[in-house]
Amino acid sequence: MKEIKQITEAYQNIDFSKTQAALATVVRVEGSSYRRTGARMLVLESGEWIGGISGGCLEGDALKKARLAMSQNKATLITYDTTDDDPYQIGVGLGCNGIIDVLITPLDPQNLNNAVRQLQSCIDQRTPNLIVTVTQISKSRSDIALGDVFRFDNEAHFTKVFPLKELNEELVSSIVEALETTKSVSKEYILEEGTKITLFFEVIPPAIQLYVFGSNYDVYPMVRVAKELGWRVIAVCNPAKMHPSLSQMADAVVPKDYQPEIDKFTAAISMCHDYETDYRNLQMLLNTDIRYIGLLGPKKRTIKMYDRMAEEKIELLPEQEQRIFSPVGLDIGAATPEEIALSVCAEVRAFFSSRDGSSLKLRPKPIYEN
Repeated sequence: MKEIKQITEAYQNIDFSKTQAALATVVRVEGSSYRRTGARMLVLESGEWIGGISGGCLEGDALKKARLAMSQNKATLITYDTTDDDPYQIGVGLGCNGIIDVLITPLDPQNLNNAVRQLQSCIDQRTPNLIVTVTQISKSRSDIALGDVFRFDNEAHFTKVFPLKELNEELVSSIVEALETTKSVSKEYILEEGTKITLFFEVIPPAIQLYVFGSNYDVYPMVRVAKELGWRVIAVCNPAKMHPSLSQMADAVVPKDYQPEIDKFTAAISMCHDYETDYRNLQMLLNTDIRYIGLLGPKKRTIKMYDRMAEEKIELLPEQEQRIFSPVGLDIGAATPEEIALSVCAEVRAFFSSRDGSSLKLRPKPIYEN
């Protein structure tokens, strides 16, 4: 989501009376690649770009292709095959070893449904977004074209705006499946007159939302690291005790009695360094649907809380205990506030990715699963 925000912010500052722009999007990956489907870069006519579609091996050529697409005002699909030992193939020798399809779409500021504007409508949503992009079409048509993008708001709206009515039932089924699995997928369809069309169903999850409870100096690096990752960060503290810079870093700074707004992509870290405050935070968070509750401090401190709950006749259900991460963070030997922030944010990211946070050298599967 951070890259999407950067692209949409840059797009808003473009003076289209003086320059042109295009969007390059990775829409298919077969084998290995540095970036996955959904990676994007905004390309300006001047040669400047924001975002990225690879580790640097494809951007230069994509820039040339984007300029051509701008001059022709025509979307194009470029395939980069870096699996063969062809010295003339871009990306060979740089470790890509995959086939990558990149869709390059000129951006028309008069078109309110252009790709960047559709992405912009996804930014503030707290549920997964889905956009459908035309990535291949075998024949030219007046009602739909390569590079067209449609955002799924709801079934009624989507079936109204999507021009190929004969596909509506199949598309809605594919959209529901993609949202349930949270996996992006490409599918090919054959229209009544024989035209083949490929659609990319891209699931865009919301940014992780992190609540940081605490008023001590180690809150600042925690907020900085989380914001660098593009997360939405709310600091829950005594605002009067905090430096004004915290308000500039965090998305919001709220008082200690604030009731968090919880969704499926929300995590909370209680790092108050005060037993009673952390205990109250734990009770409050357990009474919500939050999936990740991190407690800073040693395990014996948390066990003390569990014992106190038992004494107070507060039942801690097994599914509730599974939501508690204490000591919070991955075991990387973190000692400084900055290292602790790195450890905690890494664990939060692993949790929402359904990964175990272990070394990649021990992973039996590819880093990214197609």
